Amino acid sequence: MVCALGSAFCFGAASVFQALGARAAEPGSGGGVDVTLMWRALRQWRYVAGLGLDGLGFVLQIVALRTLPIYAVGASLAASLAVTAVIASRMLKVRLRRVEWAAVAVVCLGLAMLALASGREGHEGGGAGLEWGLLAAAFAVLLVGAAAGHLPERPRALTLGLAGGFGFGVVEVAVRLIDSVDLADPALYALLVGGGAAFLLYTSALHRGSVTTATAGLVLGETIGPAIVGVVWLGDRTREGLAWLALLGFAIAVAGSLTLARFGEAPAPEPAQAAE
Repeated sequence: MVCALGSAFCFGAASVFQALGARAAEPGSGGGVDVTLMWRALRQWRYVAGLGLDGLGFVLQIVALRTLPIYAVGASLAASLAVTAVIASRMLKVRLRRVEWAAVAVVCLGLAMLALASGREGHEGGGAGLEWGLLAAAFAVLLVGAAAGHLPERPRALTLGLAGGFGFGVVEVAVRLIDSVDLADPALYALLVGGGAAFLLYTSALHRGSVTTATAGLVLGETIGPAIVGVVWLGDRTREGLAWLALLGFAIAVAGSLTLARFGEAPAPEPAQAAE
């Protein structure tokens, strides 16, 4: 659980830096899968710093996924928004309201409940069908992202967020399925395509539209789907008699994170920042 929480801290801090970097970058093509925007964002030091924190968080996430059920890791990652909120209150001078401080406490309560109820990860492989289905889902994320670029602002932000969340969810499941580097393993390509698509779509979401809405979609996409796959196909279980506590803790942690979704969005950069 320590690695899962460490991963959440890294991802939460990265969100602040990436939001600032993405907002300071000039617009790219304007589509949902916007490679040009990603390239411009990489020229912003804040975005690069955020990527570094994401890399460290991903390593910790892999360790956590090899020892904990996916539902516990997913809820911990959603809780990264609590970290983002606290850091945003310092770095970005964003004032937390009482309801948001309460949401931070609720997230912590939900994670504590999950820690008490979680068993060890399941050891079922899911079969080749799950691996190929995961790869198909990764490409579907790209297609949905491309289509989202033509939607009006509000549904576009939600669609990009959900698609990006599903992309990160593909990564979570793929990590569990990969035992070694095998170039013939569909799960390996699902991880690469899903992770790349998720970064592209979330960068687009941070740059345009309501990022608050997009972040809420991201949380839902990266938690609920992978948790279901872990329980149904991979054999994730709770401690004996504590399934109710795990379910309640999961719901509380995700609900608290959704309350903090506005902290996926950084304020618009000052002119001086945009020129950096």
